[in-house]
Amino acid sequence: MDSHILILLGSASAIALAIPASLKLRARLMLSRAKHRSLTGHSKMSRRVARLIPFYEFGIDDFFKSDGAPPEVAGRRRDGFFRLSQLYRERFARNRQMTSQASEGISDLQFTASYRVPFQYSRLVRENLGAGVFMQASSGVTVTDVDGNTFYDLTGSYGVNVFGNDFYKDCIAKAQVRAAALGPVLGSYHPVVAENVARLRAISGLDEISFHMSGTEAVMQAVRLARYHTRRSHLVRFAGAYHGWWGDVQPGVGNPIAPHETYTLADMSERTLQVLRTRRDIACVLVNPLQALHPNGNAPADSALVDSSRKGAFDRAAYTVWLKSLREVCTERGIVLIFDEVFVGFRLAPGGAQEYFGVRADMVTYGKTLAGGLPVGAICGRKDLMRRFRDDRPVDVCFARGTFNSHPYVMVAMDEFLTRLADPAFRSVYDGLDATWDARARQLNERLAAQDLPVRVANLSSIWMVHYTEPSRYNWMLQYYLRAEGLALSWVGTGRLIFSLNYTDADFAEVAERFVAAAGKMKRDGWWWHEAAMTNKTIRRQILKEMIVRR
Repeated sequence: MDSHILILLGSASAIALAIPASLKLRARLMLSRAKHRSLTGHSKMSRRVARLIPFYEFGIDDFFKSDGAPPEVAGRRRDGFFRLSQLYRERFARNRQMTSQASEGISDLQFTASYRVPFQYSRLVRENLGAGVFMQASSGVTVTDVDGNTFYDLTGSYGVNVFGNDFYKDCIAKAQVRAAALGPVLGSYHPVVAENVARLRAISGLDEISFHMSGTEAVMQAVRLARYHTRRSHLVRFAGAYHGWWGDVQPGVGNPIAPHETYTLADMSERTLQVLRTRRDIACVLVNPLQALHPNGNAPADSALVDSSRKGAFDRAAYTVWLKSLREVCTERGIVLIFDEVFVGFRLAPGGAQEYFGVRADMVTYGKTLAGGLPVGAICGRKDLMRRFRDDRPVDVCFARGTFNSHPYVMVAMDEFLTRLADPAFRSVYDGLDATWDARARQLNERLAAQDLPVRVANLSSIWMVHYTEPSRYNWMLQYYLRAEGLALSWVGTGRLIFSLNYTDADFAEVAERFVAAAGKMKRDGWWWHEAAMTNKTIRRQILKEMIVRR
């Protein structure tokens, strides 16, 4: 063969090989650019960084001056800290003892106790400011612990408590009576299941329902079904969003084995939409509407509050535009859009986030509050996506079952919940809901500003988070001052305050009074002292230096 022809054939072959490689590289670059720039958006990198961080802690001398505070300020902090410690020992004596004993056999308590504050300060805080975890009663918007201390409840039972503890106690009590004849008979259905299905179909606007025992389980099955029907492998989650603790939706720190079929992309990003438009391996997109309060940020917790860079702000109009754009692209590309409403479901509107933002998903998962205070998970989805088998391939199935799915007591409690939700008189609780909670947040912020306190709140309706206006390494101390004032927070501290919707203006006024008092005492004790030159950046640099020295 002529040498020129061989050269031409070789060149053609090289070009043919280069084109797919070039397209693959371009797709990879687009994917990388669609990730959020922080470690939140780069799960592999975050895991590597986590493995590099050494353990160290401050002793009694350095604990109060880790930010370079002068002796006078460190002394005020020390006095305030041990004054709180004495108060905690006297006020929470029985609770502290019970919690200490229980922690020896409950790994969950060991974890939450260790991660309430940044690890450098954890041991001294655990020894002195443990209040205990045992509550014995609730009433109205308050809870009472085993020592008889009554607190305004800002935990929201991690999202369960939308309408008030008394509401759920009533649902459970009536469900117990109604379900007693059948009892815990599993496998068959209690008659109320049919009514629950009809109501959930009407609420979600979707065709079929599947019940599970938790929100995490419901999200797992929704993703499995999306992969099964699209015959695609990857799911897309957004940086910072929480969808349960299972592996595919927790690709970063906290997951021992990194998933390989998860893309973590930036929320509210045109680059993300471009990736969805061009890739062929994406089965579904998961949206947690709670992220509207802090897009691309992890669920805020005081354990990670090393400086004052945590922020939150809710822009309903902007997030609605984003969800509608996402809906259009998913429809165009045959990607399943899943709303994970386990946390926000029925808190924002009777029809959940779909109604609140005016966007219809292909599948919606619910949990938390849906079963009237009992454990539950549920998927609502299009008929073609909910089917778990193929008529033409009898062995090709998408299996999912659970021993406690559709438990009679859970189903009857759900019926109690949905019956109340359907009552027009009850639905009046949603009238002017955003205006009410926005006004309350604004009032509290005005009071904090008037007293020159470096604390502010941001809110998505009745879900709030606290952020700080001046650089500090000690913002996490606020949770302990708040508890001393009779405000109960979840273990994540000031990162998330969840109000039940039965808070009256008088109830909230009392919470605001106590909140401002706690912040005032913390300021007087010197925790928010800082040098004029201190910034969040200089704090992070100091922490990096500390880690390098320890390594």
